[in-house]
This record gives sequence, structure tokens and C-alpha cells, in this order.
Amino acid sequence: MAAVKTVYNLPEDAVWFITGCSSGMGLALAQIVASTSTQRVVATARNVSKLTGNLPKDSPRVHLTSLDVSNADSIKAAFDSAIAKFGRIDVVVNNAGYGLMGDTESFVTNVEDMDKARKIVETNFWGTAQVSAHAVHVFRDENPKSGQIGGVVLNVTSIGGFAGFPGSAFYHASKFAVEGYTESLSKEVRAEWNIHFCIIEPGGTKTNFAGDSMSWLSPHPAYAAPDTPTRLLEGYVKSPDMQSTWAPSEHVAAAMYEVVSRKQAIPLRFPTGAPAWTVIKTECEEVDKALLEIKELSFSVDDGSINKSGDFLKAL
Repeated sequence: MAAVKTVYNLPEDAVWFITGCSSGMGLALAQIVASTSTQRVVATARNVSKLTGNLPKDSPRVHLTSLDVSNADSIKAAFDSAIAKFGRIDVVVNNAGYGLMGDTESFVTNVEDMDKARKIVETNFWGTAQVSAHAVHVFRDENPKSGQIGGVVLNVTSIGGFAGFPGSAFYHASKFAVEGYTESLSKEVRAEWNIHFCIIEPGGTKTNFAGDSMSWLSPHPAYAAPDTPTRLLEGYVKSPDMQSTWAPSEHVAAAMYEVVSRKQAIPLRFPTGAPAWTVIKTECEEVDKALLEIKELSFSVDDGSINKSGDFLKAL
């Protein structure tokens, strides 16, 4: 059962807290907020110096602070700094993260690849989980001190948070985990807290994802053939011609801003771009078809008595 959706009204002087603002969608969204006349933005990055040339650091509505999402103390310090500056936070955007591609089997025999596999989950999932939990605390316990209550968490996964593709198993694991975490947490919070969650699922987007934001596993000899699915996907990701067709990061950021500010109910999932929407829709249709094909065998495990677990879980 989906959580009850209520309209969210973004305050005119809203405070946005955005991770991963050194480039791409995070930077574009921070610039959109900074360009308004009344809203405030806390723009974060591991290296604050990467922000100073792209955002008006002298503006009283812009606060730049360092944040390493893989470090619990750094996360707490960034939230404390934001509250000290603006007194509250209305929107938290978990945008920091990166990709990992290559032959999944390599991690079994290569210690460095094992470390890469663990690190991406630490950053993409655990970082997002910790920031989201801090956001809930602020929305519920800190914001009422300034007259506001509640807020919005935007957790950026990707098309790869809903559908899996070859050569990206650990990236998908980290993003699938974020989607499950977000869906569960959205059903834990009480309605009167006015806390909303949205999973942002971009398709191909013009960012540093395929460049500096991509890490690689070691090649495995069993997958060396050029027609291996992973090699084909690598060719797509590295292709300048393909990258040129991806959505501008500024457009995705504008859509993220709009989904929060349009004074409507905020959806749990928001695929950005026709490719993401189409792939996710197709994935849902394929799952529905597969469920029907296996239905008889699935139902055969019941012993004839009424199993109420499904009804109970659907009602939550």
C-alpha cells in the first residue's frame, strides 16, 4: 500500500540542503535555488573550493559547507552548520554518488575490486541512508522551532535503481537499496510530521557520471569477447555520440525543483526523461507478465487455509 499523498507547499523562503554540488545535477539545482529571490541553499561537496567559482559565496542566502557522505561526523557537522546558519531545512537532496562498471566476477579474486564494491555501497547507499535519517530528525524536531514542520527528501537513484543492466551489479545494488530504504522510510513517518519522499530516477544525463564519477572493475578474461553484454554497455557509456543525446543536467535539476515547488502531492518515484520513464514502464509490464505466468505454481505453496499476511502487508 502506498503512503497517503498530501499536497506539499514549499515555503517562499525554503532552505534546500543539497549533497554533491561540485558539478552536474547538484550544482545545477543549487544554482536554480540561488537564483530565486527568497529561497536559501546549503550547497555541499567534499571539497568546498570546487563550489566557490560556481555559486555566489557572498550571498546571505547561500551557505557552502564541506560534506563527505561516507563519514558520519561530517554529515552531522554539515547539518549542524546548516541549522546554525538558517534555523531550519525544508528540502534535503541526496545527490552525491558515483558509478562502478566492469565484470562483476572480478571482485571474487581481486582485493582492489572487492574494496571498490564495498566502497560504492558505503557511499551511494549508507551515505544516503544517514543523510535521510538526519533529514527526518530536522524536519520533525528542529523545523517546528521556526514555525515550520516537515519537509521533503529527494533521493537520487537512477534508471539503474529500478532496472538492472550488465556490468553494473554493485552500482545497481547500491541504488536498489536506496529505493527500498526510501520506500520503507516513507511508510514509517507519521502523517502529522508532514515529511515527503521522492526517488529521482534519471536516465542518461549530461554529467560527469561517465567520466570522473565512474570507477571501473578489473577485466575478467571470461568476458573479454566484444559481444559480451558488459562490453556492449561500456561502449554505450563511453560513446560521445550517445552521450550527446542525454538530457542536460540543468533540465533534470529544473524538473527536480518543479516536483517540489508545484504545490501538488509529491510522487514516491519520479523518472526524469522519456528513456527512464519508458524503461521503467516496460520493466513493470514484464514483471506483471512474469507474475501471471508463474501464478499457479506460486499459489500452490499455500495449504488451503487463508493466509492473511498479504492483506496485512498491503494495508500498511
